[in-house]
Amino acid sequence: MMGPAHSLSGAAAWLGVGAAAAALDRPMPWPVLVAGALICAGAALAPDLDHKSATISRAFGPLSRGLCEVVDKTSYAVYKATRTPRDPRRSGGHRTLTHTWVWALLIGVGSSALAVTAGRWGVLALLFVHLVLAVEGLLWRAARMSSDVLVWLLGATSAWILAGVLDQPGNGAGWLFTGPGQEYMWLGLPIVLGALVHDIGDALTVSGCPVLWPLPIAGKRWYPVGPPKAMRFRAGSWVELKVLMPVFMLLGGFGGASALGFL
Repeated sequence: MMGPAHSLSGAAAWLGVGAAAAALDRPMPWPVLVAGALICAGAALAPDLDHKSATISRAFGPLSRGLCEVVDKTSYAVYKATRTPRDPRRSGGHRTLTHTWVWALLIGVGSSALAVTAGRWGVLALLFVHLVLAVEGLLWRAARMSSDVLVWLLGATSAWILAGVLDQPGNGAGWLFTGPGQEYMWLGLPIVLGALVHDIGDALTVSGCPVLWPLPIAGKRWYPVGPPKAMRFRAGSWVELKVLMPVFMLLGGFGGASALGFL
């Protein structure tokens, strides 16, 4: 799928988690719901850091472009080292390592560890990166027409304000994980969810997605998981733009209303 659909699906997924949490008598404070939805929308773009034309690879200028090169080469090296004779030969690392559950779990755990150990600056860094990506994904037309600096300033300002709101008593810094020093440990959850939602979205397309690596399926470690071929679509097709994106918006609205107790 393309960036806007990925971001919409990520936001809708976190709002759905909020609805489920409310149903289980563990409701999210509204700042957690909002922050989580934005983080998940941004994280749903992150697996494409292995592709030089992807939104995330262009979002932070030379820094993200350089990181894209490293991630692409690392992913390709892992693919070559772990492929079986049944896995096809490739010339690059796109849709390999960063499109697996292993990667999603690693970046989620790493993000939680950063938030807990680095304190406020770690939280601000996570918020800044994912809010910039959320703007690039959800407001992609406006972001394309604006300079990168303006998008970065919007992300930085929003991250600062949102962190200040979350720090207020009862607003969610200690949501879910309540032990001493576990504030903001939950930040890794929308990041894991965003990456997995991205993988599921890509699995619906013609190429499929090796989300279950390294589990062997049909003799392949990089098996492209997906529905029957007749049910798949091409990225950017009318199915994605005219069907899935409106569905994501409706599901997100329903999930958000349920999470806030309006339904």
